[in-house]
Amino acid sequence: MKLLLTTDTHVPRRARALPDELLVAIDAADVVFHAGDWVHEATLDLLAARSRRLVAVYGNNDGASLRARLPEVARADVAGVRFAVTHETGQARGREERCDQLFAEADVLVFGHSHIPWDTTTPGGMRLLNPGSPTDRRRQPHCTFMTAAARDGVLTDVVLHRLPPRGGG
Repeated sequence: MKLLLTTDTHVPRRARALPDELLVAIDAADVVFHAGDWVHEATLDLLAARSRRLVAVYGNNDGASLRARLPEVARADVAGVRFAVTHETGQARGREERCDQLFAEADVLVFGHSHIPWDTTTPGGMRLLNPGSPTDRRRQPHCTFMTAAARDGVLTDVVLHRLPPRGGG
């Protein structure tokens, strides 16, 4: 199963549209994960229409209409890999131990909020993945998203994709 992981799209506040590279990756994915901060329902509608399967949550910048359509935490089993998705996990210090306690049943936790790519494994063996943001790099050198694969209960081929600079950088 081909996976796409994204978060913090912030359309139309941080970008007028999603990058073409991200849309191509969405079309190629069997499952799309979005960890919140959509900002506008049109982006959710676009991903829902283009995705074979969408696993998504709301973020702290999402208003009542998005919160009515999305949960704070989502869970999904994909090819035997147990995923949890949430927007915020708190400060970086202590994240691994905190997430082990909060999401003990998950093999992989997809999260966002910081716009900082993150890929670590907790003491309990859970993989923590933040794909960064495809539209707002903040203090990062690039806008980013991730792809991965899941098969027979194993997550493989995790790749952080760096997007080319856009006008206004």
